Amino acid sequence: MESPVGFLGLGVMGRPMAVNLLRGGVSLVVWSRTPEHCADAAAAGAEVAATPADVFAGCPIVLTMLATEAATDEVLARGTPRFAALVRGRMLVRMGTTSPEYSAGLAADVEQAGGRFVEAPVAGSRVPAERGELVALVAGRAADKQQLRPLLEHTCRAVFDCGAVPNGLTTKLAVNLYLVTTIAALAEAAHFAERQGLDLGTFADILAAGQTASPISTIKAAKLRDRDFGVQAAIADVRKNSRLVATAARTAGIAAPLTDLADQLYAETVELGYGDEDMAAVVRALEARTATLTPDGNTATSR
Repeated sequence: MESPVGFLGLGVMGRPMAVNLLRGGVSLVVWSRTPEHCADAAAAGAEVAATPADVFAGCPIVLTMLATEAATDEVLARGTPRFAALVRGRMLVRMGTTSPEYSAGLAADVEQAGGRFVEAPVAGSRVPAERGELVALVAGRAADKQQLRPLLEHTCRAVFDCGAVPNGLTTKLAVNLYLVTTIAALAEAAHFAERQGLDLGTFADILAAGQTASPISTIKAAKLRDRDFGVQAAIADVRKNSRLVATAARTAGIAAPLTDLADQLYAETVELGYGDEDMAAVVRALEARTATLTPDGNTATSR
């Protein structure tokens, strides 16, 4: 009988990913900081562990989809003697988005403790996660990546080998740069169309019919048309990612003006109180800016 696989972190993305692994016949032991998030996986046949240590105890491979670097360090007890006890002899797979520097440091700590580390951040949001259509960007040792691939194929429609750590995360930041600027531009275009009195349904249909069409533009244009900001990728999480990209660009001395502008819009949306809404809700920041303009297009109040 094959050993079970561990899964830590069953949030918006982790829940459907875990369910797809179970549907693929993978024996899974799960844990989440919010216990009720384990319900879907439990209903699909997962064993729910009481603690992260219980997951590591019985699972030679542990996947993590934890939201932040701080959450990862806390759950893994990094910086304490318990960390080595958890990861020794295990393959730790970090699937969330962090800075490349953080990932490289975690990889070094895991390997020093006698474990193995693989980066496997995924491109996609809740709907692709539910459909098993995520894209994995994998980095690490060749043998570990080869061992991991069959698991990822249950949750991803494509798995790309990005080389050594932290190239998986660096690639993910490049993908995120395109995503966060594209959706900010789409929201601005929809806001422009709506304020010009155009029909947003027709606008969305035109986008879908031409060269501008893509799966993400079709989904987000419909959300903007319907004012449906139910979460597929939350503004607060998107802002975290846009900040990671902007910081990485500045650190490397790379010009990224569109990223800086998009990052500011996502930040403003969070400040307006919409951090829990979908990233399409970035249009709210544009609406707030428009509300401050005078008829001649100047800002009525200082920002």
